[in-house]
Amino acid sequence: MADSTSIVNKQTKGGWNAAIFIIVVEIAERFAFYGLASNLITFLTNELGQSTATAAKQINTWIGVSCMFPILGAFLADSILGRFKTVLLTSFIYLLGMVMLPLSVTAVARGMREQVFFMALYVMAVGEGGHKPCVMTFAADQFGEANAKEKATKTSFFNYWYMAIVLASSIAVLALIFIQERVSWSVGFSVIAGSVGIAIVIFLIGIPKYRKQVPVGSPFTRVAQVIVAALKKWRLSSTRHHYGLCYEEEDKSPEKSTTAKKIYLLARTNQFRFLDKATIIDEIDNTSNKNKRNPWRLCSVNQVEEVKLLLRLVPIWLSLIMFCATLTQLNTFFLKQGSTMNRTIGNHFTIPPAAFQSIVGVTILILIPLYDRVFVPFARKITNHHSGITSLQRIGVGLFIATFNMMICGLVEAKRLKVARDHGLIDSPKVVVPMSSLWLLPQYILVGIGDVFTIVGMQELFYDQMPESMRSIGAATFISVVGVGSFVSTGIISAVQTISKSHGGEWLVNNLNKAHLDYFYWVIASLNAVSLCFYLFIANRFVYKKLQDKDGDNDDVEGDRAI
Repeated sequence: MADSTSIVNKQTKGGWNAAIFIIVVEIAERFAFYGLASNLITFLTNELGQSTATAAKQINTWIGVSCMFPILGAFLADSILGRFKTVLLTSFIYLLGMVMLPLSVTAVARGMREQVFFMALYVMAVGEGGHKPCVMTFAADQFGEANAKEKATKTSFFNYWYMAIVLASSIAVLALIFIQERVSWSVGFSVIAGSVGIAIVIFLIGIPKYRKQVPVGSPFTRVAQVIVAALKKWRLSSTRHHYGLCYEEEDKSPEKSTTAKKIYLLARTNQFRFLDKATIIDEIDNTSNKNKRNPWRLCSVNQVEEVKLLLRLVPIWLSLIMFCATLTQLNTFFLKQGSTMNRTIGNHFTIPPAAFQSIVGVTILILIPLYDRVFVPFARKITNHHSGITSLQRIGVGLFIATFNMMICGLVEAKRLKVARDHGLIDSPKVVVPMSSLWLLPQYILVGIGDVFTIVGMQELFYDQMPESMRSIGAATFISVVGVGSFVSTGIISAVQTISKSHGGEWLVNNLNKAHLDYFYWVIASLNAVSLCFYLFIANRFVYKKLQDKDGDNDDVEGDRAI
């Protein structure tokens, strides 16, 4: 009776009826985050009196911390709390930080305003830590793998998920910025907090409809077992000892795929062969109880290949840091650059500089359907690849676009500086430079194009190529690249300030008409070019995950070798 009830519950729970509640929470969270981050540099410089460079570093540090906490959140979700509890708990923490924002502006003495405001930001960062890596995977859990119809629907879900995020961020950039600058910052922050509070109520209403996954235990334990077992047997020769456990034993491993009642395991690869020593059966293993092998001495081939998957992604992760450092310019120097230019429409309407960020969202909303419906079918006919191009190729295109974009930024800024000099505005930073802000459109559009290729490609790569038991960790790893990129951007700003000051004058001063933001953009472009070369070197040697059935037949269900 209990089993039949469980089956009924699995059939009636989940699907779009459940996922829609989770999507609402993510829309509200993205609406709140981008409504704050997109105009934060204006608040820090105009309201708190910080310099442009200091404000940029503060924002980069906050975004960096927000993107590093998800590693801890993903670990707690996968090993202890489960995704549902993690999303629920951290959503309330996130709401607490949001409520503190308007209070820091209205109910706190001016001398303590900055401290309370930054406390609110970092409370939000803690909440982001559990929310970001878990909410998407929890929503995807509502679509099962066993049911063919739900499995097909899951593909559509990821498309709609990303478009919903972009739409929410675009609305935030357009609507909240006007409220913050035309009404008041306290009202703008209150709208943000209210939207998150309403979303949490909606999330709670959907509880009876959710499918909830049970925590599977620490995935890092399996990684540690392979490393320890390989170190214990480092003296053994692989050519004189029997490798591995039989595949029947490996079926217990969580990294397996079942298709049409056929069990697939990870195929053995030749990379990182030192770890293969963990599969060698030595004299100690032969004399021990074969039914209870010591997992810290002997590991399955499948378990070893899981660790290899992680190691293959490390250099790719490193090569993407500079791209993410480039993205941070969108919320900092792009905005300050636009604030000095002519943004008027007609005689009375002036576009807030942060509103230009909505161009990125609009570009993404237009290009994703075109990419999926036009580019992929066309490329598929040429490459015979199911996705048109591989994930690594997709990322590589985005990295090239990011490098080219920073060159465009440098040229546009040089043009702005020339106009300022020609009109005698070098010492008049508050006077609008008579140059249309439409000159900034190409760099915002190129950011959107780059995101369609690189960001989506990164999400796909770090989902597909991670062990199944570490998918939340994979999402957190992807997010952490953005965090480290923000820290690197802060370091680059500090280095540029120090070096340029020692050679006669700082490049990044408050008066952008006296600064050399164009030189800074060229530094970023150069670092991007170096990073792109490193990426191409690594990607050409990357081996995609391959599966092998129990009979030993290889099946390249996960992709091809290299780019």
